[in-house]
Amino acid sequence: MSSLRPLSRTALLPLALIAGALLTGCPSTIKRAYPEPSVDAILAHLAEVRDGLHSFRTDSKMDYWVGKDRFRGTVWVMGEVGARVRMNALKPDDSVAADLACNGADFVYVDQLHNCVLWGPCNQDSIAQLLRVPLAPDDFLYLALGATPVIDGATGKVTWDSKHGREILELTGSGGLQQRIVLDGRDQRWDVLESTMRKPDGTVIWTAEHTDYKVVNDEQGHPHRVPGKSNFKTPEEKSDLLVEWGGKRAINLELGDDKFLLAPPDVATCGQQGN
Repeated sequence: MSSLRPLSRTALLPLALIAGALLTGCPSTIKRAYPEPSVDAILAHLAEVRDGLHSFRTDSKMDYWVGKDRFRGTVWVMGEVGARVRMNALKPDDSVAADLACNGADFVYVDQLHNCVLWGPCNQDSIAQLLRVPLAPDDFLYLALGATPVIDGATGKVTWDSKHGREILELTGSGGLQQRIVLDGRDQRWDVLESTMRKPDGTVIWTAEHTDYKVVNDEQGHPHRVPGKSNFKTPEEKSDLLVEWGGKRAINLELGDDKFLLAPPDVATCGQQGN
């Protein structure tokens, strides 16, 4: 009877390669589970999501700025479509460190730590006073709820990221503005994972990234998919705002006009104290 002989190294090499491939796994691709959408179809979906949102109120943990000082703490936020925003940034003892109100036309910002005030037109610079992110009030509302503004006159293309299962929308709009929107393509849920706005020369104006989506019912019982965490970045300002949205989130509730009114106190204008 012949005895078994051990395999040579040359014979073992193909087996080792096969075993290694099985252990490490081959690169996989994720296919769309639905027909390829058009740019117009995705834009219509994004518009429908925005149209379903008109107000919110929530607690949060976020970075905020008071003068040149950066803090991380509780910030209560409420907003209503029509450039109405109110933010209360709290100190550890729950007293107010800074108060920002946009009433649809004007804003008032009160810095309680330095006993000073700012006021003027309500626009993207208003939000930046507290958060260092230049977002128009309504754009901030939409992004806080997992929707996204879209540049005017948007045209472009959509591609499928087969590695991560995402729809990637590259848009160009009026005046040459550019926008990149990344959507979660799993089960065609189309959660906004990233929205980036760029100038015509490609310079990033702001980026919003979202994770940990969950379902929250609004005051009428309608479900909305909203992020649990958000990251807002403005490279030109070297700003990186991390937000953990709280569990006391209310959507599409009635908010009275008085919630967005803040009388400027008789104190110095911020930046001019001591002059």
